[in-house]
Formats: sequence, structure tokens, C-alpha cells
Amino acid sequence: MTNRQRMLRQTFTIARRDFTATVFTPMFLLFLLSPLIMISFSVAGALGGSTLARGSADKTRMIAIVNPQDASAMTAADARLRQVFRPGDAPPPLLIEAPAADLDQQARAKFSDKNYDASAVLYGSLAKPQIIFAARGGRAADYLAELAEQTLRERNSGGTAALSTATKTPVVRTTASQGGHSEAAFFAVTGIFFLTLFLSGQAVGTMAEERSNKVVEVLAAAVPLEAVFLGKLIGMFGVAVLFVSFWGTLVSQLGHFLPASGVQALAEIGPAIGFPAFVLLFCAYFTMAYMLLGAVFLGVGAQASTMREIQMLSLPITIVQMGMFGLASAAASQPGTTLALVAELFPLSSPFAMAAHAANSAELWPHFAALAWQLLWVSITIWVSASAFRRGVLKSGGGRRRGTARIRPN
Repeated sequence: MTNRQRMLRQTFTIARRDFTATVFTPMFLLFLLSPLIMISFSVAGALGGSTLARGSADKTRMIAIVNPQDASAMTAADARLRQVFRPGDAPPPLLIEAPAADLDQQARAKFSDKNYDASAVLYGSLAKPQIIFAARGGRAADYLAELAEQTLRERNSGGTAALSTATKTPVVRTTASQGGHSEAAFFAVTGIFFLTLFLSGQAVGTMAEERSNKVVEVLAAAVPLEAVFLGKLIGMFGVAVLFVSFWGTLVSQLGHFLPASGVQALAEIGPAIGFPAFVLLFCAYFTMAYMLLGAVFLGVGAQASTMREIQMLSLPITIVQMGMFGLASAAASQPGTTLALVAELFPLSSPFAMAAHAANSAELWPHFAALAWQLLWVSITIWVSASAFRRGVLKSGGGRRRGTARIRPN
């Protein structure tokens, strides 16, 4: 057996050991279901926030102080204008009141009314209306100005009958739109970022725990340290693949529960390179991103001896990753620019940016070069992490200590 074959067997033995030690535990089930717990808390918080916002919005009103002869025309014009708004985008309900002696005082008094929250008040003639509005009532003021304009136009045209009849025909796209490419690029960047950040962090605790138990020193005395790091990285990646496969299967079934309009909207979102190739490239770039970040976290965990040190060393890495996410997101929205090229070449942002590149461009050859480039940096990171552990923790410049036995894989 050659040295390379022996090292591969040792690497996969350590990977199998870490994989089984992580998966076949009761805590792994809790880890597997942790997104469901996070989603539950998020939904509960969102429902609470939306309830508060809806309660505040239900009390908001726009007021028009106009003569009785203008009130019915303005009410009809308001009903027609609201047809172009979606329910969540419509302006506040309109209240119409008859004018009193002092219009200005009457209008300003509406902002002190205890029955509702006035956002804007219109008074005076429709030809030259006066509109006053609160701090967040600028949009309502614009709507009242347009409402006065439309009311006068309908009056001058001689009635409210429609002057044209439109024929509306829905069209189903056969290919994704340019905006759909951009949305697919953003989803790819966001998906890889959150998956790697959520899953690769467990490598820190694993390495730090085994270092405190002196297990890493025993392994390093028997097999090359690079094999230890690579084996642990592969084992943790197997856990990540199991996690992604479980949740990916569940998410893939959501289309059966969406209405037809939702399915048509999703049909407009798609990568320029095509779905089969995009799925393969997404998996490949997720692998590279996980391996690179996981190797960095392994190096951090190997240097740290306490949880305090782990937290202090992990925080800068997480901040850097947030920066890489911002860089890749900017590159996804500006394909073909110098910024996109920089994001695609920089090792830490390259997997995210190239996943976005696959969504924005149909070219296939850049991805082979990008994957080779990223694999090179994964190898460099593992070598640097192993060398730092060897010199900083084992206090040795060499690899294996003499006079020690090898761990023979099963």
C-alpha cells in the first residue's frame, strides 16, 4: 500500500469516526430540527409584530373637509383609485366631513381626535385644496391631492362613466426573466451563506473538545496531522450533507401546497445556466464554501483551549463572512463588473459570487476554473491550520512523533 493510499484510508477512518459520533446521538435530532424551532419563534414574533402594526393601521384615517355636493363625487373617485392598489399598499380609509366656520382650525383639530389617528387632512376648494399632514402622512397627502384632481376631472368630463374598456389577458412566461435571474442569484448567495455559517461552526466545538481531551494529540501522533484535519472536515461535511438533504427534501415539496398564482410567480425565477446545471453548481459551491470555512474554523478550534477563546476567535471570522456576503450580494446585482470579478476571485467570497454568476450567465467554462481555484485554497487553508497546530500546540516542526504506533483503519 502506497503512502497516499494509506493517508486516504486514515483520513476516511477519522471522517467516519466523527460522522458517526455526531449523527448517532440524541442531540443530533435536536440539531436537525433546530431550523423548525427557529422558524416557529420567527413566525410567532412576526405575527406579534404584524398584529401591532395592523392595530395601528386600523386606526389611521385620511380626512377630507368638503361641501356636500363634492362629497359623493370624491367618494366615488376614491373607490375607483383604490382598485389599482393591493390590500397592503392601499392608503388609509377616507373620512369626509362637512366644513365648519373656521376650516383651518377644524382641520388641525383632527390630529387631536381620540377616535382615530389622522395622517392627512384636506380642506378648501377642490381647485386649490389645502392639505396638512403628520410626520408619516406624506404619502396620504399625495393621495388626497390626486383625489381632488380626479374628482374635478370627472366633474368636468360630464360624468363618471368609463371612457375606455381594457381587455386583460394573463401571459405565462416560458423562460425566466432578467429579474428572475437576479432573484435566483440572490437566493443562491443567501442560501450558501446561511448554510455554511450555520453548519460549519460546529467544527470549532468538535476540535476544541477533542483538544481538551487530548484526543487530537493522540491522533496526531499516529497519523499525519493533515489527514486528521481533512478527515474531521469530511466527517463534519457528511453531517452537513445529511442536514441539507433532509431539509431540501421538505422544501422541495412546498410547491404542492402553493396556489397557482404562486407557482406562476416562482416560474419567473430561474438561473440563466438552467436548473440541472445550477443545482449541481450550487452543491459544488456549497461544498467549497463549507470546506473553506470549516477548515478555518478547525484551525480556530485547534488553537483555542477554552470556550472563551473559541468565542473570541470565531467572532472575527463571522464578521469577515458577513462582509463576504455583502460583497457577493453586490456582485450578484452587478454581473460583469469589476466588483463582480473581484468577488469571484477572492477566495472567501468566490463560492458565493460564482453561484450568483451561474444564475446570471449561461457560460459554463468559468465554473471549472473557479472550482479548481477554490479547491486550491481549501488545501492551503488545511495545510496552514495543520502547520499552526503542529507548531503552536504540539510544539513541533515535524509531522509524526517517533516511536508511536499508527491508527489502523478498520
